[in-house]
Amino acid sequence: MARVVRFHQTGGPEVLQLVDETIGAPVSGEARVRIQSIGLNRAEAAYRSGTYIEQPVFPSRIGYEAAGIIEALGDAQSEFKVGDPVCILPEFSMTRYGVCAETAIVPSAALMKRPAELNEIEAAAIWMPYMTAWGALSACTPFANGDAVVITAASSSVGLAAIQVAKRLGAVPIAVTRTAEKRATLIAAGAPHIIVSTEEDIAERVMSITQNKGARMVFDPIAGPGVIDLAAALGLGGVLVIYGNLSGRGHETPYPYMQAMRKNLTMRPYLIFPDMAIPARHAAACDFILSGLKDKSLKPVIAKTFPLDQAIEAYRYLESNQQIGKVVITVPS
Repeated sequence: MARVVRFHQTGGPEVLQLVDETIGAPVSGEARVRIQSIGLNRAEAAYRSGTYIEQPVFPSRIGYEAAGIIEALGDAQSEFKVGDPVCILPEFSMTRYGVCAETAIVPSAALMKRPAELNEIEAAAIWMPYMTAWGALSACTPFANGDAVVITAASSSVGLAAIQVAKRLGAVPIAVTRTAEKRATLIAAGAPHIIVSTEEDIAERVMSITQNKGARMVFDPIAGPGVIDLAAALGLGGVLVIYGNLSGRGHETPYPYMQAMRKNLTMRPYLIFPDMAIPARHAAACDFILSGLKDKSLKPVIAKTFPLDQAIEAYRYLESNQQIGKVVITVPS
């Protein structure tokens, strides 16, 4: 038996329940992992609330990203062995699997041996943020030295990852946050420029920073009507990338027609799953992230940890927008 977080209806964090469940044995193509830590993501909150790209199948598990120890393998021949410390990458559907639990069965293809540079908490905080940031920034445009990238919701785990990834790709990150209280932390996280959106005009500040060139890219998880102002911050040939719906108004996202026509802009979505399903892209992402961990240009930021029996509180904190970095649930041995 193991404790597993499940939910039986869509809604807020309060629909989550911690229940005892028999986990069973993995079949071919699967592994059973004793979970040590779980990294929380906004995608899970959207899935739980019924606003995600997939709808839950009840009773539903939850959780994309974790670290743990392999307990059993469904295949006799495997690159892994029982006892290996691993990361569980977000490369499966939560309609079939979920890692918010003491023990979970996951696809073997979603496993990676834990990098030596990461402890068991950091190991659950790396793959969704850095794969998303690298995937979008590397796929959408090559950067010339000094090109600017505007990163909204910059204090999120993906936002902080994007600051580091942009710098490693030779771009200049411009971090956008709603509150001045986060300015010092974002500077400490490596952002050379900070815009407080409740106090400053984003486009005006970006044009000032870039000497009227405009940004090469905007990397935005908010969506909704605000993209019009973000498009105004782009330069000629710029790319507006939307990778989330934090506003809850993604269906109202307009096409910035006038800005696009004047500047020959591109507006596109980014979703990690189809991108990382391409073997060459997946391999390139892993190489970039692992090498960045080794040379310390990439370093996950942990906002706060919660024990498994406080999963509801953990998701509430994630959705409160208080955090700077990754929220992680820890599972005692």
